[in-house]
Amino acid sequence: MKFLLSTAYFGPLQYYSKLEMADEIILEKYEHYPKQTYRNRCVIYGANGSQTLTVPITKGNSLKIYTKDVCIDYSMNWQNNHLKAIESAYRCSPFYLYYIDEILPLLQKKHVFLYDFDLEVTTSICHILGIKIHLKETQEYLKIVPQEYHDFRDSIHPKPRMSAVDNSFTAPVYRQVFEPKLGFIHNLSIIDLIFNEGPEAIQLLRKSNRYKRPPLTRRPQP
Repeated sequence: MKFLLSTAYFGPLQYYSKLEMADEIILEKYEHYPKQTYRNRCVIYGANGSQTLTVPITKGNSLKIYTKDVCIDYSMNWQNNHLKAIESAYRCSPFYLYYIDEILPLLQKKHVFLYDFDLEVTTSICHILGIKIHLKETQEYLKIVPQEYHDFRDSIHPKPRMSAVDNSFTAPVYRQVFEPKLGFIHNLSIIDLIFNEGPEAIQLLRKSNRYKRPPLTRRPQP
């Protein structure tokens, strides 16, 4: 299957389910950057419930700037704040110590552009999960999407009213650190699944997909 996606900062399980399912992904670079999306935020499970971590961007008219040109604002020490929030949320999770050393470098670099940062985060998480992805990038904004692509650029959204119905995804249920106190929270950032389930994370992602990859067939020998 082929998907057209936005970028995402430690995107939700729904986002990574598309990456796991896809034979090919096109990432949108030339949209006019929309605010308050997963492009610069993720949602983790903190001690008081869901907690949003936001990557600040430099001020500008987001209606007139391409996603590829959005710059990260380092005037605040947001990287350290995000690392502290992640540690507080997941230090007691079963697999925190196994994976934090792979997450840590992503929040220590200083990328100029949000797009480049998101791309490194996504490819690194796919490496952790063992997802092999074939990524392409748009060369202009795709108003007309090729018929073979499923367009999820704007429908995977942190605000439920902005999200489209996705019949191909069923949010998996798994153990969470604060579940006994506050209950289960669906479709959080992929790091919630990784820290809580470790090597089983990829299997849960696969089970969340309604449409499975077809079995591989060998080419006939000449």
